[in-house]
Amino acid sequence: MSPLRGMVLKLSAVLLFVIMAALIKASSDVVPPGEAVFFRSFFAIPVILGWLVLRGELATGLRTRNLAGHFWRGLIGVSAMACGFAALGLLPLPEVTVLGYAAPILTVVFAALLLGEKIRLVRMSAVIIGLVGVVIVMLPQLGNESMGTSAKWGVALVLASAAFKALAHVHIRKLVQHETTSSVVFYFAVTATCLSLLTSPFGWVMPDALTASQLIGAGFIGGVAQILLTEAYRNAEAAVIAPFDYASILFALIIGYTIFDEIPTIHTLIGSVVIVGAGVLIIWRERQLGVKRGPARSNLTPHG
Repeated sequence: MSPLRGMVLKLSAVLLFVIMAALIKASSDVVPPGEAVFFRSFFAIPVILGWLVLRGELATGLRTRNLAGHFWRGLIGVSAMACGFAALGLLPLPEVTVLGYAAPILTVVFAALLLGEKIRLVRMSAVIIGLVGVVIVMLPQLGNESMGTSAKWGVALVLASAAFKALAHVHIRKLVQHETTSSVVFYFAVTATCLSLLTSPFGWVMPDALTASQLIGAGFIGGVAQILLTEAYRNAEAAVIAPFDYASILFALIIGYTIFDEIPTIHTLIGSVVIVGAGVLIIWRERQLGVKRGPARSNLTPHG
């Protein structure tokens, strides 16, 4: 293992995921979320297949003993992705990114409810701190009627996305007990592509050349980012590189300001610090408990 290589790969993956989100946001005024999910998933498949071929893992990636498990993981993941993409059209990129980090906090809760994992004082404290951070970020939208209902819908959607992500995280923990990382990555892309097609009767449009290039680029970049993320966890322990997820907040602040002219509010900045603190506390506590979730984490992304 090479921890330094793992850190570089993780940061690269995080940056690419934020760029992918920015491309989806740029196209959100033109295409509906379901169509964006299709492009994001379909154009990631060639990248994933090429990666599996290069690693000699194509047979492994296609082999599965639990198609039903992959379907449910795909359904939950698509729901998370669709809600997140819809939120990108309603809220600034930094706020969507920050609120999305409610997912690790909710994962602790769902793991306790669905997997019977025990939540002791430290992790419970982290959950409470994280939720306080989420409330801080939400305050401008919830307390200012002049902001309109679209921003409030955006908050609801991104929190729904975080909840679905958390459920997906828990499901993957069970899935990887008998399935390979390669198969989880591949079948999610395939399942997401097929499920997103079901939304085509609900307002799909023919994108113009610029929008199509943005969506196709998002798919390719998302596929590359997924590979870099997986390789990062091959090179370093999860507890070492997991905190680098939060670099996405900095990247989102920079891209949001330079590309979309989005100036973060003081609530977003303060809430970011609180949520990151809670997330790092959870990571530290899991490392102390010796929880080994590298295979599961390698399949998780900040946006679905």
